[in-house]
Amino acid sequence: MTQATARPPVNNLESLMTSLCEQTEGETVTVRNLMDAVGRRAYGPILLLLGFISVSPLTFIPGATWLVALITLLVSLQIVIGKKFPWVPRRFLDFEFKRKHLVSGVEGGRKYAHMVDRYLKPRLTILTSPIFAPLIALICVAASVITIPLGFFPFGPLLPGLTILLFGLGLTARDGVFLLLAGAALTGAIIILIRVLPRVINIAQNLFG
Repeated sequence: MTQATARPPVNNLESLMTSLCEQTEGETVTVRNLMDAVGRRAYGPILLLLGFISVSPLTFIPGATWLVALITLLVSLQIVIGKKFPWVPRRFLDFEFKRKHLVSGVEGGRKYAHMVDRYLKPRLTILTSPIFAPLIALICVAASVITIPLGFFPFGPLLPGLTILLFGLGLTARDGVFLLLAGAALTGAIIILIRVLPRVINIAQNLFG
């Protein structure tokens, strides 16, 4: 592979967006294309990608919210068990959508990406060390599980999605402060889930009762 075609490293939100646009082409893209664009052999960029999708307009695509939650759950569980590289089922990788939705989401998020990336820097790096990886992964598991019931409500998955996004940023930039912020976002998501739990139970009864 030549230097001109080499994939640039993903180490912050802006570099993620650049890779997603520059490393994909055509009218449609798949989850496989997105994971290839950021690097499928590293957990940090993958979590960052999943978090970005979770808080982007891409979640308005029917089924996208739950698909991303399931992929996040699967990837996070692999971190817990110590799997070296993430694996995603082919059926999930083949999920396809129009590339214009991706480009639109990236263009809308660039100004926020620049603002966020200004505060990213290596600090509290002990929290990003392998010893804490299982704990971080378990929190991501919780965020993805919470997303499933909250997905029935408008903007319900926003906080758990933000949790994944902040964890991805913290891991890729080795910024422990962002990991702490992710924990705070998850706490907010749990509070929201508790408040809407009666409605979630009612929806479940109507669907499966």
